[in-house]
Amino acid sequence: MTVQDHYDSHLGPVYSWMTGDFAAVVEANAAELRELGLATPPPQALAIDLGAGPGGHALALARAGYEVIAIDNCEPLLAELQANTAGTAVRAVAGSLIQFRRHAPRLAHVVACMGDTLTHLDSIATVGQLLADASAALVPGGAFVTTFRDYVGRELEGTSRFIPVRADADRILTCFLEYQPTIVVVHDLLHERRAAGWELRVSSYPKLRLDPRWVASRLEAEGLAVAVDTGRAGMVRIVARRPA
Repeated sequence: MTVQDHYDSHLGPVYSWMTGDFAAVVEANAAELRELGLATPPPQALAIDLGAGPGGHALALARAGYEVIAIDNCEPLLAELQANTAGTAVRAVAGSLIQFRRHAPRLAHVVACMGDTLTHLDSIATVGQLLADASAALVPGGAFVTTFRDYVGRELEGTSRFIPVRADADRILTCFLEYQPTIVVVHDLLHERRAAGWELRVSSYPKLRLDPRWVASRLEAEGLAVAVDTGRAGMVRIVARRPA
């Protein structure tokens, strides 16, 4: 199954449940903007949120003072994004991440690609193109910020490949990782309580195994100053800034 199909039919409808309280997610994202020194933009600053999902980062950026273009291609999540950001400076766009520049009216102060979105792209070459486009889309002093899971540095083995994601009285989500040379296949096992008992639905999709060192080197090759550290939930966080 493709990433698009998986999100449209399986993960998208439960994504907000999976990530938890939306207000808490927005506040955590706002705290990260403050930590990175991105919470006080100049007037009319533009932020582009790639893979915006239900809008947790887009809303934090808008509340900080950015005009935000939030791009996603999952219909259930786009509907939530529009509802969650109604009346704010967020413009929700249904579209491909790799064509984001056609939706940007000017250079951006922030381009964000958060929450493992990079690994959802279809090839390493596509990631490289996105990184080049993100760099070219920044104003002097602007920042590209991304988080993703490092599936290269450590390969889980045995039962550690079964990862409990979230559970409550009516729903249980577990994922299982199957490593291949260039991708990891993620199997999402979703149990939901029905009137007749528990129902299991399973769907799988590929994620790229991105080496953080390669991502950093590609951004440096674009002339950006790159810092690599650890973000929330153990993800790699890369902040690449265009010199002022």
